[in-house]
Amino acid sequence: MPKRSQNKPPAGEFTEAEKAGLYKAIYERRDVRDHFLPTPVPNTLLRKLLDAAHHAGSVGFMQPWSFVVIRSQGVKQAVKSLFERANHEAAEVFEAERRELYSRMKLEGILEAPINLCITCDPTRNGPHVLGRHTVRDTDVYSTCCAIQNLWLAARAEGMGVGWVSIFDPRELHAVLGIPSHVVVVAYLCLGYVSEFLPRPQLEIAGWLPRLSLEELIFDDRWGEKHER
Repeated sequence: MPKRSQNKPPAGEFTEAEKAGLYKAIYERRDVRDHFLPTPVPNTLLRKLLDAAHHAGSVGFMQPWSFVVIRSQGVKQAVKSLFERANHEAAEVFEAERRELYSRMKLEGILEAPINLCITCDPTRNGPHVLGRHTVRDTDVYSTCCAIQNLWLAARAEGMGVGWVSIFDPRELHAVLGIPSHVVVVAYLCLGYVSEFLPRPQLEIAGWLPRLSLEELIFDDRWGEKHER
């Protein structure tokens, strides 16, 4: 039997360097709003990121996602207008200091980012009966979220930032982008090279919320139960 190289991992395993790169992308991923550079994103790299998204797992191999790539400043401005209207309304739900803090934070980079991406989910793709989706219908949306995370981590590994914009009326976004009414808008993302990645999430730095303790979120066997460790 041929001897395996001491430096080569078993088939299917990652090297220590590969593992480190994966965890680095996970822990240093950020939701970027205000550090985008005007540097163009090469089409080959954008295709590479979309291919990473397209290789996400999906319920019944449904692959329900589609990607609307937005480069037009006119379309971006139309989406920005939707954001500004919804953002003003959202600020009103908070009281006093909380509202002031909310109003100070930049929550999107629609015009600054070279690329905007609208990622959608088509619940009708591959017909009414999808393996694994009979009882939990929203697994198509969950699958699309997996595609989004794939893209986000791949972008971070390539030195690019991603920002998720969720402050708008989805019906109005459907109209601006010509999305069919039955298709679900899951994410509107801003994508591009950035001047910096913050050491911690922006909302944590701003004092909006702290990161929860992992120990508080782990239960044993049943909700709320914790065994001695």
